[in-house]
Order: sequence, then structure tokens, then C-alpha cells
Amino acid sequence: MASSQRAARDRIAIAGGGIAGLALALALKQALGARFEILLADPGLAAAPRGDSRAYAVAAAAQKMLEALGVWDAVAPTAQPMTEMVVTDSRSGDAVRPVFLTFDGEVEPGQPFAHMVENAALLAALLAACQSAGVVLRAEALRRYAAEEDRAMLVFAGGETLPAALLVAADGARSKLRELAGIGWVGWDYRQSGIVATLSHERPHHGRAVEHFLPSGPFAILPLRDGGTLGHRSSIVWTERAENVPALLSLDQADVLVEIERRFGLELGEIALESPVKAYPLGFGVARSFVAERLALLGDAAHLIHPIAGQGLNLGLKDVAALAETIVDAARLGLDPGSAEVLAGYERARRFDTVAMGVVTDGLNRLFSNDVTPVRLMRDLGLGLVDRLPGLKRFFIREASGLAGETPRLPKGQAL
Repeated sequence: MASSQRAARDRIAIAGGGIAGLALALALKQALGARFEILLADPGLAAAPRGDSRAYAVAAAAQKMLEALGVWDAVAPTAQPMTEMVVTDSRSGDAVRPVFLTFDGEVEPGQPFAHMVENAALLAALLAACQSAGVVLRAEALRRYAAEEDRAMLVFAGGETLPAALLVAADGARSKLRELAGIGWVGWDYRQSGIVATLSHERPHHGRAVEHFLPSGPFAILPLRDGGTLGHRSSIVWTERAENVPALLSLDQADVLVEIERRFGLELGEIALESPVKAYPLGFGVARSFVAERLALLGDAAHLIHPIAGQGLNLGLKDVAALAETIVDAARLGLDPGSAEVLAGYERARRFDTVAMGVVTDGLNRLFSNDVTPVRLMRDLGLGLVDRLPGLKRFFIREASGLAGETPRLPKGQAL
């Protein structure tokens, strides 16, 4: 059946070709099969190569989800297990950075709590899987939509109009579709930027991730697969006050490396830049509702959190699992997957977890992004206390892995 001839009830559309949008498209197509057309629209699909220098800490629960989608095998050769996490608290000029907290990287024998995965590799694997599964990929922007009683009418940049049972907005934190739906946004700017880059270094990292808490914000060193000009690689996520960022980005490469080395330290030897240094403004935000008439918000379109705990991607993949489960369950019962009653189930499934994670990351950022001496003493005492309580450390590891509590599961494919 041609795409234009599909009935509204047999089409689900997704706007946004990032990791969350592609993962949802793949999950729905695998579970619903030929009965439903899964259409994903993003003008960026026309560009190649895709991706950037960012890398993500894919938690154990998210890894299991990628395995269920059949894409982990494509990602695994370039994924780096985290075998240890070290936390320090100091000033950038300190000669010695005392370690206050260490985590063993395994949630269970042979299962690290996270893998570092590069953005480009994960996007490529998801895109290839979507193409093989039969997802309709449309390299065109979705300009607007209109919700009707039994359908959403989608209007593309070229003027074509298509009906769909449901539109999923996965178009980022500045979602135009969220704005068109009249969904409010509660949030604030941290007056910080996250500076990211890939470095090579001469000594092996042995899978160790390091989080230096500095007065301007955390400086994370995250292990990547070996390679690069010096033999070993790491990704950095450097949180810096926004007013300092333009001057830092205007430096030549040699001077940028000097600034990075002050924070990176000398433990891994000589360092070199393997990618351009880029900065992203940091903020917190959550949509007042995750759904509207014939519309569901996904990933950053629904929520935005500080990267201090590395949970942004994992939070978005939890959205994917919950929304896919909601849609597939409705379709198998013969219900309208875009109805208000069905979408309310998705809202209930994700609201509390999202707000709770936002509160935690906001509190951590405010606690550690300052140089007030009494606060530093209190937080260092707290870190040291956690380090001496194995049971509490295991609890935090399971929370970071995403395996604590009830985790949404992807629906399995079956004939409708």
C-alpha cells in the first residue's frame, strides 16, 4: 500500500531523527509489523555522515534495550565498558586531587554498569536497522500538524498533507511541535555550557571514568575504545561558566590543550585533540504535559536535564520503551493508539521518574558547582561516607545502571 493511501489509523509518525526518534521507530516497526506504517521525518536524514563528537554513557538497562532492538551487536565493537568510576573534589590549580569516592563498574559479574558509546556509531546502527526493518524515512521537515477527532493531519515542508493516528515529537528541547500544541515548559538556564571533545592520550585508561568536581562545574573524563594519534582515547565533558566559554573557544588549539590539561591532569600522559571542541548551553526543563491531542513528546522534547549524572540519553530511552509499550498494547487490543485514554498511560508511566531525575541532577549541580568552603567540606564528608558504606555504593551503582526498580520493557513483535 502506498504511503499516501494509508488510513490515518494505520500510520504513526515521528518527527526527529535523533537517537530517541530512531529507537522508537525501530521498536514500533518490529512489534507492529506490516499492519502499521511507521514514518520518521527529519531533514537531517539527507545529510551524511551524521553524528558529532559527543559520547554517551549507555547504562546497563539501556544496553539491554539496544540488544532487544538488535542493534547492540553493531555498536559493541566500538563501545568501551566502564570498569571503574572515580570522584574527586578540588580546584583546577590544585597539585593533588584527593579521591573521595570510587565505584566498581560492575552491577553483577561480567556486566558493567555502563558502556561509553559514541554518538555517530549509535546513530548509524539505529538508522541502518530502521532501513532494514521497513521504517519510512523521510528527509523533510514536518512544519505543522492539526489535531482532529480521529487523526492528526501532518503538513510537510513541501506542502504535502498526510493523516496519522499519532504524531510523536522527538524534535529536541526547542521542540516546535510542542509549541504548536500549546504545551508549556518549566525550566531555567544554568548559565553554564558543556564543552565536549575527544582526546587521545599516551597511557591507557583501563576503562576508568573520572569526575573532577571543580568550582565552575564537573569535568568528566570518560573512557573510549583505544585509537587516535597517541593510541588511547577519552571523551571529555567540561562544564564551564557561560561567560568564560566564548574566550575559551576563540583560543588556538595549543592554548585550548593547555586549558584542558590543567583540568585533565597528567595521569594519562601527553594528550592531543582528536575532534573540534564544541560547546552546548546547559539548562533544566520539563514539559507541563508529555501529551496533547494526537501528540506525544519524547526525549529532550519532554525534558532536559544537566549532564552531571550522564543520564540524559538513558532517560530518553526509558521514554521510548514506555511509549512503545503503550502504543503496541493499544494496537493489539484494537484501540486507537492516538486516543487521549491511551496517551494518558504514557504520561503516567514517565512523569514521576522524569521529574525525580531532574530534581536529583539539578541538586547535584548546585551542590558541586561552587567553591563555598563550608559546602565543600560537607559534600566531601558525604562522599567519603558513601565510599565507606559498600551497601550504599551498590545501591547507587544499580540506580546509575537503570536496573533498580521497575524498568519499562520493549514489546515483543507479534502478528496483529
